[in-house]
This record gives sequence, structure tokens and C-alpha cells, in this order.
Amino acid sequence: MTSTPTAALSQAGVSIWLDDLSRERIVSGSLKKLIDEKNVVGVTTNPSIFAAALANGESYAAQVQQLSRSGADVDKSVFEITTDDVIQACDVFAPVYEATHGVDGRVSIEVDPRLSRDTQGTINEAKELFDKVGRANVLIKIPATKEGLPAISATLAAGISVNVTLIFSLERYREVINAFMVGIEQAKENGHDLSTIHSVASFFVSRVDAEIDKRLDGIGTDEATALKGKAGLANARLAYQVFEEQFATERWQVLAAAGANAQRPLWASTGVKDPALPDTLYVTGLVAPETVNTMPEKTLEATADHGEVTGNTIAGTYEESNGVLDRLDGLGISYNDVVEQLETEGLDKFVVSWGELLETVQTALDTAKEA
Repeated sequence: MTSTPTAALSQAGVSIWLDDLSRERIVSGSLKKLIDEKNVVGVTTNPSIFAAALANGESYAAQVQQLSRSGADVDKSVFEITTDDVIQACDVFAPVYEATHGVDGRVSIEVDPRLSRDTQGTINEAKELFDKVGRANVLIKIPATKEGLPAISATLAAGISVNVTLIFSLERYREVINAFMVGIEQAKENGHDLSTIHSVASFFVSRVDAEIDKRLDGIGTDEATALKGKAGLANARLAYQVFEEQFATERWQVLAAAGANAQRPLWASTGVKDPALPDTLYVTGLVAPETVNTMPEKTLEATADHGEVTGNTIAGTYEESNGVLDRLDGLGISYNDVVEQLETEGLDKFVVSWGELLETVQTALDTAKEA
């Protein structure tokens, strides 16, 4: 018998990553405690997480004062503060990184979201972030926009591990896997040790339900109501089918034989937004080998408390999942329209959060200057 739900998830091949980071969490020992007690083996960050941490954190006061004295502008200050948090978190996770041979113990940091439509700007910042953090267990997050795809390939080709974020559609996910393989092929040509390069593809879950369920409510029929809370899981499960297919190809076998690591699917946006749905739905419903589930702390605590882990919950679901998407199409809900809208909104939200982060830090710099 496995002692806890989080231990059962780990045994089933799911890596638990925390979708949160702050300096307070690092210095208080809270992060280390989650590693020891809740099977947490990685951390993801994004602009929203950093904005919240800076807005509520006294832990940053000394560094802000130092940056203010040195005359650093707001962009430089945000770069220094966020990379410092990631450096410290990478050091906390170093033993996990060593124990898992680089698979886990990972800490993600995202390129400036204002660069999401700028291929070369993204490549430049990815390299700058990697050099600044200077830790092998960092993952550079790059959004899966059309412009992001060649940046993903170029960053991997430079031997840098990548977390591809904001994936909503199955078609885009296939393009992400192709960009990943192109990058690994180029890394091989460039003479990099492929065994040291890792990647995850962050497929968003709850936001799909939030948007589709809103449209189902607008339709209001019994058939529409019966489909609520089903699209997110169906979409993610079909993404796992894509993963299985693409990493069984001859193209991949050649790279695997050269020491390459498969790009694992990562379930993101796993906090349940509809209180009518079970609070662990996007964890217990997406259990399969070689996956990552990045959870906000509330979802992690709910899973640890009452998550029912019953083995692989993706195998055998593909026909049913296709049926869900077909029925939505039959009701006039356009899959392509939904995923395009979600990508645009996701990017916009991160740009807004980045603006809030800049504003918070600018206010702190101004206050420090007056002190």
C-alpha cells in the first residue's frame, strides 16, 4: 500500500511540480517541506506568480533597496529579482535533480511575455536567462505561439532545456513536438550531449472547461449541460495520445538512440475553476506515465488530503474523448475558435501581470530612493 495520494501519483509516473514560487516560500523552508512531505519534485513560475509574490513580499525589501541605490531601472530590477528567486529554488531542488538524473528537480522561468510574438527576442532572452541563472536544472519557458516555435528549436539547439507553455490545441501540440525534435536534431549536429537536455510541453486544462462550459451554459439544453466539465480532460487525454504516437516514430527512435530524452507532457492550469466539479479532477483524471502535473498549492493540498489515485486514468479513454469533442462540435462549439481565443487571452493575461510586476517594483524602487 502506498502511504499517501501524492506518493501514489509519483509511483504511477506523475511528477508533481508546484505552480508557485516566492522568496518567502524559499527562506521559510516551506518549499523544502513540500519536497519532503508532498512528493513535490519541481516548480513552475509565470508572470502572475511573480507579480503576486512581489506585491505581498517583505522578503524582497533589502534587494530592492540595493537595486535602487545602484540606479538599476525597473526592467533590470525585475530581471535580477526573479532570477535570484529561481537560482535559490534551483539550489533547493539540486538533490532531486541529481537523484532523478535531471528529469526532475526543475525550476521554470519565463521569457518576458511581451516577446511572445518576437522570435529572435525570445531566443536572446532565453539565453540571457539561462546564463544568468547558471544552474543546470533551470527550464526556460517559451510560449507556444507560431513565433515561439522556431525560438523553441533554437534554444534547445543551444543545449538549453525548455518548458513550452500555453498549449491549448492538439494541432499546436503536434507543432510543438516537431519544434522540439528539430531542436534536438540541431543540438546533436552542434555536438551537445543530448542526455543533458530536457523539455516539457505544458498543455492547459481547466481554462478549456471554463470557456467551453460558458458556451454550453449559453446553449442551455440538457445535452449541453451533460457535457459540462468534460472538455478539459478529453482534450488533455487526446494530447497524451499524440505524445504516445509521436514518440514512437522512427524519427524519435534515432534521437533516443543518441541519448535524447522525450519531451514529457505537463498538465498546467490544473486548479478547478468550477466549484461544482471535484477539486482534484485535473489531477486524478490525468494519471499516466511520463507526465508532469503542476499544481497550485490549493490543488496540491486537496490531492494530498483526499485525492483518489486509481492508476492510469488516460489509457482506454481516446474514443470517449473524441466523442466529447465531436458532440461539442455538433452543438456548434468550434474547437479551433476556443483554442485560438484561449491562447490570445493567456498571452494577454501574462502581459498584464508583467505590467503589474513592473509597476510594483517601480513603486518599491521609488520608495527605497526616498528612504
